[in-house]
Amino acid sequence: MAQKTFTNALTIDFEDWYQGLEIPYQDWDGFEDRIDFVGDKLLRILGETDTKATFFMLGYIAEKHPEIVKKIEAEGHEIATHGFSHTLIYNQTPEVYREEMKRAIGFLEGLTGQKVVGHRAPFFSITKDSLWALDILGELGIRYDSSIFPVLNYRYGIAGAPRFPYEIERGEYKFTEFPVSTLKIGKVTLPIAGGAYFRIYPYALSKQFLKAVNRAGQPFTFYLHPWELDPEHPRIDLPRRISATHYFNLGATERRFKKLLRDFQFAPMREVLNIN
Repeated sequence: MAQKTFTNALTIDFEDWYQGLEIPYQDWDGFEDRIDFVGDKLLRILGETDTKATFFMLGYIAEKHPEIVKKIEAEGHEIATHGFSHTLIYNQTPEVYREEMKRAIGFLEGLTGQKVVGHRAPFFSITKDSLWALDILGELGIRYDSSIFPVLNYRYGIAGAPRFPYEIERGEYKFTEFPVSTLKIGKVTLPIAGGAYFRIYPYALSKQFLKAVNRAGQPFTFYLHPWELDPEHPRIDLPRRISATHYFNLGATERRFKKLLRDFQFAPMREVLNIN
């Protein structure tokens, strides 16, 4: 077993299997809801290793399943926000985004009695076209964000953005950005720390990538979706650019995730950043 010497951030984008497929939330009622089953499975896995995480809660899920939010908090995990409707931010107006964020944060705070200080955008969709969202996060009292992915693909990313935690100042507001971890090899920046990337790379390679971040003196941030632990969730027709990653190697996730929790030390993002 690897020696656990560096505390890293474990983050969960808490959404059901159909909510990250670019399907409008107004159409979600037609899909099988599996979040209770897979949420319990995830909490059991975390409990077995006494690991705590940050749960970026989708507002839609929280409103439909408030008991899940309460259970997650009762087990010692951090509750943060993932917005309300899992819509790409750059496809929203600032007015719609602000209202959705107020709705999502207000519900979580009313339910738990705790201030929500962390945020991750759906699809990491704070890009050069939606930097205005940072101003709204500041207005709403967010203390840290984890939305700016320092790679570039068809949905997200800002190439050349800082790879490790850094401060963002937007007028009177200041907060910390904690990007999902990447590895710099020459001039290439590789995404390495979660989601489909964790299912695509062999586990031994992911482990070496993440150890390299720690050797550089930095905590890494890892992310997972609950549905990645549910290889039996429904398969529907999707554009190939989505289905190729969404369904890839789901059967390996649970085994790899359990290894990850044994091989590395984790804590909620708020704790890693020492935000009170």
